[in-house]
Amino acid sequence: MRWRRAASAAVALVVVVAAVGGWRWWHQRPPYGPEALHLRSSLEFVSYEQAQAALGSAYQAPVASGGDQLVLGRVSWQTPSASLDGGYFALFLIDKRTDLKPSVFAVAAPQESVGLGSAGVENRIADHYPWLRGAGPLRVGGSGWYSGGSRLAIGDADASPVTFVALFPHLETHQREFPMATAPVTLPDLLLALVYLGPDDQVFWAQRLQG
Repeated sequence: MRWRRAASAAVALVVVVAAVGGWRWWHQRPPYGPEALHLRSSLEFVSYEQAQAALGSAYQAPVASGGDQLVLGRVSWQTPSASLDGGYFALFLIDKRTDLKPSVFAVAAPQESVGLGSAGVENRIADHYPWLRGAGPLRVGGSGWYSGGSRLAIGDADASPVTFVALFPHLETHQREFPMATAPVTLPDLLLALVYLGPDDQVFWAQRLQG
């Protein structure tokens, strides 16, 4: 009888392990992939006047002067069949030469739909997508890490289209107190990517849009 109890325990353990594995697989599975969104995007350099016209009178474009550059970006998608349900889209604009992001953005979108900054879960994006190593913090010196620049966090799947203007300031070497993307840049230097992150810090997928 002892061997029967041992066999039953082994079977129960296998069932539990299978159930946990199945739950993890389901939990990490996105409700839809990037192909369902039919994503469209563009990047271009603009003057302050052009940036302000693109954003509209309700929003203020960053002021640029003395070698600063303004990049106008547009990203649109088809509304997905399921809501983000606590997750969000992270929109990254990165200078591929340095893996740095801009610090200043202006966005034409409802304020409650789009936020600016960073989040700890985004440090794991590069583990899944090495080409997006600029999404997380960067090593500074030999012992520290610094999260330079910002990304846009979109918490509403109905927020499309998103129009933004990013400032790339022209700074002298002594003015660069913190790592951030600066002028001069060219459009081929820039990477634009959209990442879908789940409500429990899942990195669902990342889609390269430009660069």
